[in-house]
Amino acid sequence: MEGTLENAPSGETENPEMKVSKVEDNAVKLEKKKSMVRADLVNLAEVERHLSKAYSRSAAEPSAETVSEPTGPIEEWEINPREINLKSIIARGTFGTVHKGVYKGQDVAVKLLEWGEEDTMTKSEVQYYRNQFRQEVAVWHKLDHPNVTKFIGASMGNSNLRIPSAVDGDDDGFHHVPNNACCVVVEYLAGGTLKDYLIRNRRKKLSYKVVVELALDVARGLAYLHSQKIAHRDVKTENMLLDKTRRVKIADFGVARVEASNPKDMTGDTGTPGYMAPEILDGKPYNKKCDVYSFGICLWEVYCCDMPYLTLSFADMTSAVVHQNLRPEMPKCCPNALADVMRKCWDANPEKRPQMADVVGMLEALDTSKGGGMIPDGAQPRGCFCFGKYRGP
Repeated sequence: MEGTLENAPSGETENPEMKVSKVEDNAVKLEKKKSMVRADLVNLAEVERHLSKAYSRSAAEPSAETVSEPTGPIEEWEINPREINLKSIIARGTFGTVHKGVYKGQDVAVKLLEWGEEDTMTKSEVQYYRNQFRQEVAVWHKLDHPNVTKFIGASMGNSNLRIPSAVDGDDDGFHHVPNNACCVVVEYLAGGTLKDYLIRNRRKKLSYKVVVELALDVARGLAYLHSQKIAHRDVKTENMLLDKTRRVKIADFGVARVEASNPKDMTGDTGTPGYMAPEILDGKPYNKKCDVYSFGICLWEVYCCDMPYLTLSFADMTSAVVHQNLRPEMPKCCPNALADVMRKCWDANPEKRPQMADVVGMLEALDTSKGGGMIPDGAQPRGCFCFGKYRGP
């Protein structure tokens, strides 16, 4: 998100610009046209990097914003870390750790962000990025949809941040994190990622009904984000989480952006090969229709319980997607109506791709009463469609 909330657009933006620069660890790094800070729920990598530099410069100079003890919420989204009880570690990353925890009786995921030391920012830059972070977190705090992971709150800027914990706690019963750290709290979802769920069902596949249910969850979540002028920009099954009822919720807004009022202001950092729209791979301007393309790939993945382009290198895949219109191979047993949704979503021309709200309508219109799911591995197909026994969950 660029600038301030007062500059946020009231209408849609069609030509945000960004450019592919290099590939690292199966992620595409995009060249920024301006230095901006992103708003996200969990993966605050760019904000972390900027604040790391900022806090290291300001740590030696006490300010009004530095307090020895948390004194209670200041912003609507700010929470008291003393009310968090850390449990097991879920994941470790470059900038900190993610814990399962409890906040006010609710299971949560707590990301502890720990910054390094780089003395490169002025006080004015410190203030700018702190204000930017607050404004962007306030946007995510207000999002409310059953298919979007719920942001619960955050605590930042406390040099003496302490979180009660029975795990790795010091003698006083608190988990002490380094100076200039903060935490971000989101709802905890016990079902794991959609990608892992598909891997578990790779051989037996999913019933057509379940395929459409999962796809609708993702489509509705994306349609909601787009209605709020937010493009996710890293839509993939790994960034979708399941709750105990198998409802899918969109997560990991690590490269999400609120659509910019100036098309050139919308910049980005990462995307994932295989899901990226051809305009991104080709270094051209793009907008929220890149999410629609990625959704089409995800829809194929959910139907097939498989991953696309496994045998291709990034260079070969990019060239084929951009110049030869390469797309995942459509199974013969896939119902025409579902295949049509996939093809419309991954059209090479962004303007021809449907809006996510229209995709929701297309999926809701599908008839799942007669079967049509992917044929399980080892089964012998009989005709173009699969009307066999009920399969999958």
